[in-house]
Amino acid sequence: MRFMIIVKATKDSEAARPGTDEMFKAMADYHEELQKAGVLLDGSGLKPSNHGWRFTWKDGKKTQTDGPFAETKELVAGFTLIQTRTREEALEWTKRFPNPGFDDGAIEVRELYSLDDFDSPEIERFRKMEMKSQQ
Repeated sequence: MRFMIIVKATKDSEAARPGTDEMFKAMADYHEELQKAGVLLDGSGLKPSNHGWRFTWKDGKKTQTDGPFAETKELVAGFTLIQTRTREEALEWTKRFPNPGFDDGAIEVRELYSLDDFDSPEIERFRKMEMKSQQ
C-alpha cells in the first residue's frame, strides 16, 4: 500500500522562507528512519505557487492560470511517499511526522490507487508503462 503524506502550504512556505536548522534536522531524522525501515519511496519540498501554474476545465474549455494562488490552505508545500504493508502501519509513521511549519503546520495523508483497484481494459496500457519505467 502506498501513501502520500501531503505537507500543506503556509504563508511562510508561500513566501519562500527557508526552514530553520531545527526543522531540517527533524525532517532529515524522520526521513532517515523511513529509509532505514524500507518504506520511503520519495519526498520533496515544492517551490511556492508563484513558480507554478494551473489548468482548469469548465464547460469543456481549458484555462491556464499562472501562480501565485491566493488560498494557501488549498496548496501543497511538499510530500513524502511511503509504502507500507497496512494502513495502520502508515498511520503509525505519520503520527511521527515532524511539524512542517514554523509554528503552524498541517499534513494530509492519502492512499494511492493501485492498478488493481480499477476494472477497465485500458488499465493494461498502464501496466505496460509501469513495466517499462522499471527497466
